[in-house]
Amino acid sequence: MTEPNPLVSPTTSRSVTETVNGSHKFVIQGYSLAKGMGVGKHIASDNFTVGGDQWAIYFYPDGKNPEDHSAYVSVFIALASEGTDVRALFELTLVDQSGKGKHKVHSHFDRSLEGGPYTLKYRGSMWGYKRFFRRAMLETSDYLKNDCLKINCTVGVVVSATNCSQLNSIQVPESDIGAHFGMLLDNMEGSDVIFNVAGEKFHAHKLVLSARSPFFRSKFFDDGVEEDEQEIVISDLEPMVFKVIFIPIRSNLLKAYWVRICVLVGFLCLFISLCDSLQAMLHFIYRDTLTEDVDMATSSSSSDCSVSETLTTKLLAAADRYGLDRLRLMCESHLCKDISVNSVSSILALADCHHATELKAVCLKFAAENLAAVMRSDGFTYLKENCPSLQSELLKTVAGCEEDCSSEGGKSRSVWAQLSDGCDTTGRRVRQRT
Repeated sequence: MTEPNPLVSPTTSRSVTETVNGSHKFVIQGYSLAKGMGVGKHIASDNFTVGGDQWAIYFYPDGKNPEDHSAYVSVFIALASEGTDVRALFELTLVDQSGKGKHKVHSHFDRSLEGGPYTLKYRGSMWGYKRFFRRAMLETSDYLKNDCLKINCTVGVVVSATNCSQLNSIQVPESDIGAHFGMLLDNMEGSDVIFNVAGEKFHAHKLVLSARSPFFRSKFFDDGVEEDEQEIVISDLEPMVFKVIFIPIRSNLLKAYWVRICVLVGFLCLFISLCDSLQAMLHFIYRDTLTEDVDMATSSSSSDCSVSETLTTKLLAAADRYGLDRLRLMCESHLCKDISVNSVSSILALADCHHATELKAVCLKFAAENLAAVMRSDGFTYLKENCPSLQSELLKTVAGCEEDCSSEGGKSRSVWAQLSDGCDTTGRRVRQRT
């Protein structure tokens, strides 16, 4: 008589349906100038990603519905990427700028929806309010301050997943290899190469540098460098700087001293800049992170500071020269945050010079979408005179934007139209030729 098989432990699974939430803050500066653009015409926020889909906020200063005769402003959230039957919850908040916290909120999150989450069928589908706020009341309210409106949007994309049972779990800590290699750099243990920057010396390790940079790998192992050659001089300083310091200046004594002091100060600044750049690059090679100086320099940068003078820009040049692709992308990401109408031409030229392809693409797109304003900036004059190939690429990008606008049925205002509404590139009204 056969014995019954022992019972096999049952397996379990669980289906979880939840929302992946993300928010976007949309600031509309110059509300009074946006009025009168026409019923059904909108101002769009930048696209933002939630749940793997792209979204945008559309604000209609004169309303979306012609039947309202511009009595209301309209606000909608639109699906901006390809997708079918995307289910989501939404929240729109018009921010009270008086500090009283009396925001105007329309939300799916704080109530039960009889029909479930809203379904957007295809790209361009929207959810929102044609009569979001009566315009006359908006213009005398605390929601409008200094001709500025602030709209916060939250999207919750519905996702479902089936989880299998897990009896045990073991937490694996984050990698600390960067900290270990960083200790080698800090204590100089086992170093076998020295970088000499105008007398300032930095100890490093050939194997680490070669593993991280194809430039150093070639220099140390492919070019037949002698084993006992342990010091590398960084000679990026201009020879003229040394020449001016040591050649006597035949002038009155006071002028000679003053000129020498000025030159020495300039030399010191250049020396410190080179040391900072090399130190930041070595920090990345060993730790795979940027120094705090780079983060602080980026966060405190302003339009008054030349983009080409920042530590981030010098690191970008070093990353390009030494083949540090990840460092180059990190610098591109930092510089991307500084793009504005006044800086985009300079950053575009830098991106092209140092093969920063992603940063270059962002600059071209931004410049194309804000063409009229960019063409009035000082940076564009430099671009036009010194970088004709970039000007040609910009025109191609503008043409691409025009095609996108046409494919969307003319919902977005043409960038060429920004230049053909009776204004020249200096903003003056001109008579149209017939």
